[in-house]
Amino acid sequence: MPQQILILDFGSQYTQLIARRIRELNVYCEIHPYTHAPDLTEDIRGVVLSGSPCSVRDPEAPNPDLSRYLGKVPVLGVCYGAQLLAQQGGGEVLPATIREYGRARLSHLNASNPLMRELTSGSQVWMSHGDTIKTLPAGFDIIASTPEVAVAAYHVVGQETYGIQFHPEVTHSTEGKLLMRNFVVDICGCDQSWTPEHFVDSMVLALQNTIGPDDQVILGLSGGVDSSVAALLLHRAIGPRLHGIFVNNGLLRKDEFESVLHSYKDLGLNVRGVDASQEFYTALAGISDPEGKRKAIGRTFVEIFDQEAQKVEGARWLAQGTIYPDVIESVSVKGPAVTIKSHHNVGGLPEKMNLKIVEPLRALFKDEVRQVGDALELPHNILHRHPFPGPGLGIRILGDVTPHKVDLLQRADAIFIDGLREFGLYEQVWQAGVMLLPIQSVGVMGDERTYEQVVALRAVTSVDGMTADWAHLPYDFLAHVSNKIINQVRGINRVVYDISSKPPATIEWE
Repeated sequence: MPQQILILDFGSQYTQLIARRIRELNVYCEIHPYTHAPDLTEDIRGVVLSGSPCSVRDPEAPNPDLSRYLGKVPVLGVCYGAQLLAQQGGGEVLPATIREYGRARLSHLNASNPLMRELTSGSQVWMSHGDTIKTLPAGFDIIASTPEVAVAAYHVVGQETYGIQFHPEVTHSTEGKLLMRNFVVDICGCDQSWTPEHFVDSMVLALQNTIGPDDQVILGLSGGVDSSVAALLLHRAIGPRLHGIFVNNGLLRKDEFESVLHSYKDLGLNVRGVDASQEFYTALAGISDPEGKRKAIGRTFVEIFDQEAQKVEGARWLAQGTIYPDVIESVSVKGPAVTIKSHHNVGGLPEKMNLKIVEPLRALFKDEVRQVGDALELPHNILHRHPFPGPGLGIRILGDVTPHKVDLLQRADAIFIDGLREFGLYEQVWQAGVMLLPIQSVGVMGDERTYEQVVALRAVTSVDGMTADWAHLPYDFLAHVSNKIINQVRGINRVVYDISSKPPATIEWE
């Protein structure tokens, strides 16, 4: 195992951000719910205690025994974590007379303390707390304050244990990355060897040690980044014993099945393309409910994939492109994750096939997957491909799905996506697509009155897809795309642009 920082999650909305900041320092870290706190091992070089929506004064608030870590490895309490350490040490935490949310400035900074080294007096930090540490236990020294909060940061004398009342992981804390570096690199002594190249080498070795010398592995490919990077890692480890299956559900983008299959074969991957469009159209016939469509698509995929997988002799493993956010959400502080849209997982597939699971990307965030893909020389067009929903155009056609509607949408969508590339806008957008609406509108083309379909263009900017803003695309670009769709796609006579952000809207319409 690589050196790592352990993050104990008390339910903060910022916990994943802490992990991302540590990973940006090329140091491996893992998030564990405080209810599943692991024992100390040689590879754990330090522990971070996250924030929480709870108050430490609440009898039901998280209150784990931290004695297995304190005094043995460096510990950093962030917000709730700092209050918890103070309370457990015999200090007093009370409701703040002035609650502090948002930007604040550090004052009375002890720059000689290892955690505060090179931070500047007046540095901006981000506060988000309703309680405050009124009294520190004996042996706890204040190392930073703000005008409103006396105990903005402290150090436990004789231990490498620290508490900070602010959130260094958010960008509003302007020197937060420096503080995290002070803790992770200088105090914990991590060597910053967690790089994409290191990950590739260690994962290939781990796969070779895990998968038997004659075992065959099956992987469902989608043309997306996650499954493609997983395929390249497995291919490097076991070569042609990886069997990729790329199913055309008839709901892909225009010409995508052929172009992606061609790209995979150019990479030397052992991939079988299966055109099951008709089976999916039959399964979707007459279904208008979004969740009903997802389930029909998922069920049909399992059937087709299972049929193809059974043709592989000696198959022992099912590979999946699971990434770290999926893992975190499956074991959350509040128990199993709340309902995920059914297309996010191929429900029932592992149980049905009776195969062991291998997930080479389960330790990586999305941006790290792309970095690993770059190290593996994954082609640019796949590496930077926009996220695309599992049910594909099936949930971008509002109402029932027919081959005719799919054809209309594919052609309109191709004009939009090609236009984004032509205008140099594709990589400025997180995700984009066209929605075919279940309405018709009156139009005039030449001397003819038309009554045809309406489509909505959707493009958003985002970091991780959890929140998103509508992309402020240039008017001349929107005019160009609208004109081209109406002129070239017979059956569409009106184009609108969706300017809703997430929340309250979602990125997809269904």
